[in-house]
Amino acid sequence: MKTAHHASLPRDAATAETFAIRPRADDSLPTISVVAPVYNEEEVLGEFHRRVSATLSKIGADYELVLVNDGSRDRTLAVMDALQAADAHLTVVDLSRNFGKELALTAGLDHTSGEVVVVLDADLQDPPELIPEMLAGWREGYDIVYGVRSHREGETWLKKRTASLFYRFIRRVSRVDIPRDTGDFRLMTRRVVLELTRLREQHRFMKGLFAWVGFPSKAMPYRRLPRAAGKSKWSYWHLWNLALEGITSFTIGPLKIATYLGLSVAVLSLLYAAIVIWKTLMYGDEVRGYPSLMVVVLFLGGVQLISVGVLGEYIGRIFNEVKKRPLYLINRVLPSRLRAAAIEPPREGV
Repeated sequence: MKTAHHASLPRDAATAETFAIRPRADDSLPTISVVAPVYNEEEVLGEFHRRVSATLSKIGADYELVLVNDGSRDRTLAVMDALQAADAHLTVVDLSRNFGKELALTAGLDHTSGEVVVVLDADLQDPPELIPEMLAGWREGYDIVYGVRSHREGETWLKKRTASLFYRFIRRVSRVDIPRDTGDFRLMTRRVVLELTRLREQHRFMKGLFAWVGFPSKAMPYRRLPRAAGKSKWSYWHLWNLALEGITSFTIGPLKIATYLGLSVAVLSLLYAAIVIWKTLMYGDEVRGYPSLMVVVLFLGGVQLISVGVLGEYIGRIFNEVKKRPLYLINRVLPSRLRAAAIEPPREGV
């Protein structure tokens, strides 16, 4: 019986500057790692593997493909095992249960070894054929080349609209400039990945973490395609929770909104009280308005409950962080039989 073991800590990334992989004068190709978190994708996994392998083979560089099984309940793991047995470039990371896409992606990044790392979804909405274009951006000197969804096919108007509103809101309230209409589809250099592996918070919003680390970045517009097969695992409820994760992870804006709302209600209450007193003194009006009084009381009660809920969201995240649990647990790893060439640190002073 296989036992789950704790995810190993990432390599010390304090020396990330040492791994500032730059385009080479001789135009030689970097070693490439491709990472994809996978959950219930048995219908599309074979085609995904074929297209990624074909693209990387045409490039001609040493490469590895890292697939992370995030507790799939269908035959996804069996398909991954079969592909790994036939492909010397494929690494399979099997998590002990479903930890969610953000943590599965983190596990994949922890198990890469390439000089550049490409992240994409296994549903083929992010075309792997665009990897050469990303490499062109890397050759220009960029550490990150991220995809921007200029067109989003196969998505409803509501999903597109809510996504646009979310990015507008988080860009306004956050100090981190998170590009609009982006996902996880991107190329990163080794030093970017090393810095990301240093960030071990439990509540992870990878799009925000990608932006937080900084480094020279380039946008690459592309047409996002419909799923090649299967159904989306992202319901509106899951998307709502992801949005909350992003907002609470990268801004204290909701706390400020609650504060400003409470202050505004207090000021309006004082003004209303002043008006009531003035009318009573000037005209002798009786203090009436039981219905209006109830409306005010219920409104204030709602504001208080919302404020307590916002505060509870942040306190709950603190509670989860202080437990210091590992981000994920691994059931087993099937490493690729062909490892990318070891990264040689540049000479000191170069």
